[in-house]
Order: sequence, then structure tokens, then C-alpha cells
Amino acid sequence: MSNVIERFLRYVKIDTESDFDSETCPSTLKQLDLARLLKEELEALSLQDVSLDENGYVMATLPGNTRRDVPVIGWIAHMDTSPDMSGKDVKPKWVENYDGGDLVLNAEKNIVLSPLDFPELKQYIGQSIITTDGTSLLGADDKAGIAAIMTAMEYLVNHPEVEHGTLKLGFTPDEEIGRGADRFDVQKFGADFAYTMDGGELGELEFENFNAAGARIEVKGRSVHPGTAKDKMINSINIAMDIAGMLPHHMRPEHTEHYDGFFHLMHFDGTLEKTSLLYIIREHDHDKFEWQKGLIEKAVDYANYKYGPGTASLALTDQYYNMKEKIVPVFHMIETAREAMLALGITPKIIPVRGGTDGARLSFMGLPCPNLFTGGHNAHGRFEYLPAQSLERSVDVILKIVELYTYKSD
Repeated sequence: MSNVIERFLRYVKIDTESDFDSETCPSTLKQLDLARLLKEELEALSLQDVSLDENGYVMATLPGNTRRDVPVIGWIAHMDTSPDMSGKDVKPKWVENYDGGDLVLNAEKNIVLSPLDFPELKQYIGQSIITTDGTSLLGADDKAGIAAIMTAMEYLVNHPEVEHGTLKLGFTPDEEIGRGADRFDVQKFGADFAYTMDGGELGELEFENFNAAGARIEVKGRSVHPGTAKDKMINSINIAMDIAGMLPHHMRPEHTEHYDGFFHLMHFDGTLEKTSLLYIIREHDHDKFEWQKGLIEKAVDYANYKYGPGTASLALTDQYYNMKEKIVPVFHMIETAREAMLALGITPKIIPVRGGTDGARLSFMGLPCPNLFTGGHNAHGRFEYLPAQSLERSVDVILKIVELYTYKSD
């Protein structure tokens, strides 16, 4: 088993699930368990400027060993896993020489990963695949990225004959809840530009992403015995469903693809007296993004018009923006990553991110930061899986990009 796979399997067993409702940074203290381990491993590799700050950000430097004029390149991944599904007690399963059929993740619970549901599995016939046991997510998003970066740095440390410029490493908390860049110190990091290792299948190269906002709606009701409820009861659950129904059904994630935006109801918690809805809003085009935000505001306003002032309230917050405008002026980053993949026999898949990365925020903070693949599929759920070869190739791409920038001055 390769070093990067061993690292990955070790990292996923550490629970780092983040929490939307927490107001601390990191949002969960358990993310520090992985942060402390990474700090120890970076120190063991004798990297410089290794730090873990009070907010859970890990940074380190691998000094350059060349006299060439090489840019300082950053490599970034996030430590947290999504609160969409438990990241506790992850029990990864190893499938050797996948034959193209169903994969039984959990016989007792009848949980099956099938190519009938996920046809892209067929791409990996003959390869080794890491899956969950059906009771948790896997955590390839983004512990695969961490493992790839750490393995690439280990290779360079162990092969001092390989010339390279100065490289910066950054591991962040709370990316999955939209806060990964909140307290990232770009000046301290000190890179000219960076890549996030937080992409999907083999070959993905992304420099466009959603504009993103989060919306929390609170609905107030009035509880009265149903036998005497006429003209008295106000059922907050029904009002909340009215609001949800005012948003276009065709703009739900399950009906969208490519550049389509969506409204995604992430959480619904209701009683007669109080109901809460948590939405994320996503759209690549800025004007359409503003229209979506306006629409959800109008839905809440209409509920207040229909049921009375103060019935519903909305907290709407922008989370990040499409990084494309910040990447285009430094498009050499995309060209170099593409060149690296082609040199390794990997077909680049330049696609828009149907999500976000720390890089989206960081690009607007002065650190251009497109996104590269790590190989994972079906993030945030029990059917998440990772082809081992894809993760191994992501290490190769990191090293090839470093090589290409080192010799670009020739």
C-alpha cells in the first residue's frame, strides 16, 4: 500500500466534523485532533515555520533548494468533514480489483453502492477502491487532499536532489460550513499563489465556482389545542412549508447540473410555535445570484404579508464569490496545471465547481487559488468512495507542477 493511501486511511479515522450552529473557530474542538497530528508530522519532516494557531489553522514552509527565480507556491486543503453526515467512527473498506458490480457496504443494513445508481463506478474496473461501511461518510473531502500534499512534501524532503522553489502548506478548519478562509492569514502564509487540493475525480481542474450565500429563516407560530384552534392557531410548520414552496422546484440541487444554480434546503426543524429552515444558495452568474437572494427575501416578505408582520425573519449572508475573475489575470496557473496533467497522461477536465472551496474566498483575499482533483466521489454521504490510483496520481500532479514552475525560467 502506498504512502499516500496509508496516510489517508489514518486521517479519516479522526472525527473532524464541523458544526453550522457553533460560533467558535474552529467550530468543533475535535478538528484540533487532526491539526495537532499534522503539526507533529510536519515537524518530523523538518519543515520550517510550522504553526498551529488558536483558530485551528496549520501552516508550514518547505524552503526552496534552487537558485532559480521560482514563485512561492501554496498548497491548501481543509481538515473538517461535512455535517451532512456523521464523520465519527469511520471504518473504510478496501476493495481490491473492482469487478464492476455492486459493492455491499453493509450487509446487515442492506446498504449497497451500485453502478446502477452511480454509473461512474464503471470507470474504475480493475482498480482498488476505498469505500465507507455505510454508517458514515468517508472523509475523502478533504482528507485525501491533506494526504496528497503531505505525501508530496515527504517525497521532496526525502529527495533533496529534486530542485524546487519555496512551498507553503496550509490546512484549514470549517471549510464545509463556509468559514475556512475566515481567519486565514494570507500575509503570514506568504505564497504568490496557491492550489487547493479539494476536487473530485481524476483530472478535475477548476477555476470557476458558485457565488454562495446562506439563508436562515425563522418562523413564529401560536400553539392552541386543535379542537379549539379555529382562527387562533398559527402553525409555523405550515407557514415554513409555504415559504419553501414559493422557491422554484426546478432549482433544487437534484434537478440541476453544470452551470445551473440552486436553492438547497439543508435543515428543517419545526414545531407549532417555531420552525427553522437553513438554505444554501448557489449560482455561477452574479446577476442571477442577486436575483435568487431577492427571491428568497420576497418569499419571506410575502409570508409576513399573508400571516402578519413578524411571522417570519430572514438572516441572509454572502459566503463566497466566483473566483474566475481573480484567476484569469494569473491564468498561467491553469495552463501549468493542465500541462502537468498532460505530461502524466491524465486528461484534464476543466469544469466549473458545483460547490465552493477555501480557494474561492482566498482568491478575493489576494491569494489566487484554483482547485485540483484528489479523486473522491459522492462526498458528504455514506456512498462516498475514493479510487486509490486517483489519489496517487494527485500526488504526481503536485510534484509535476512544482517541477514545471522550477524550470519555467529556462
